[in-house]
Amino acid sequence: MAMTELGRTYDSLADQAYHQLRDRLIMLDIPPGSPINEGRLAVELGIGRTPIRESLKKLELDHLVATYPRRGTFATQVDITDLADISELRAVLEPLAARRAARLARAEVRAELARKAEQIASMDATDPDMGSLMGYDIDVHRLIYRAAENPHIEETLVRLDNLATRIWCLVLDRLPSVADHIREHVGLLEAIVARDGDRAAKLAADHVTHFEAAIRAVL
Repeated sequence: MAMTELGRTYDSLADQAYHQLRDRLIMLDIPPGSPINEGRLAVELGIGRTPIRESLKKLELDHLVATYPRRGTFATQVDITDLADISELRAVLEPLAARRAARLARAEVRAELARKAEQIASMDATDPDMGSLMGYDIDVHRLIYRAAENPHIEETLVRLDNLATRIWCLVLDRLPSVADHIREHVGLLEAIVARDGDRAAKLAADHVTHFEAAIRAVL
């Protein structure tokens, strides 16, 4: 389930490997529990084994891979029971990030948010490429976190959203409408662009609540 990134430029080969592997793990392109073969990944990504190894250390901090002595490195399992803990934190931090983004987003980021709202409003809900649809969701969250102008909030929320997305992917085929969930972002993005912090915070909180409820409904 491939997805595209937001025009990312990489600081190093290790950074490139980290982001590419991270998104494969998030979207379950690398299945939970599967072994991580450094040599194979180096060939696939066209990157040396040392940057791959460095990226895996960082991915372990993100709880996306786990390394075991004498066994190797594996993609972590997706634990549905983590949903409550993840949602509890997101319910506090997502509204905070949305409120800060409405107040602090720079002009170029605000324009990017507006373009993303237009793309989602006009997206084809019948598109069978689920990766493209979910790519919208990931793009929106990462844009808002960046717009909040607080690297600590951004880092924490990216990590939480990554784990939430893995849970989402695990039950994706049982959810009634991914497109409806993604369309909720249009109002949120428009509120941020309009500098309406109160509305943005409320819509962000509602989105977290709706996400958890949708997942629980199919468990």
